[in-house]
Amino acid sequence: GGDMTPHERVAFDALFDGPVAALTADDKRAHMATLDGVCLASDAFFPFRDNIDVAAKFGVKFIAQAGGSVQDANVTAACDQYGIAMALTGIRLFHH
Repeated sequence: GGDMTPHERVAFDALFDGPVAALTADDKRAHMATLDGVCLASDAFFPFRDNIDVAAKFGVKFIAQAGGSVQDANVTAACDQYGIAMALTGIRLFHH
């Protein structure tokens, strides 16, 4: 159950002596409330501030990203708003 596909669930359950009960909504909320100091990295860039808005909800405090988006100023402002430290690496590994 939960957020796993049936194939993922079979592989997950195989790691344990028996089936593991899915987390309840309250369990998930309690765990999320403990997240702090999470690091987030991207081998490309964050094109919009909404990525930062979501990251902040998951306890992200440090971001490393390539930079180079026309929205870098807005993304940086979002990081500043949430107290997230962001480093622009200048190295873009994602190509298409």
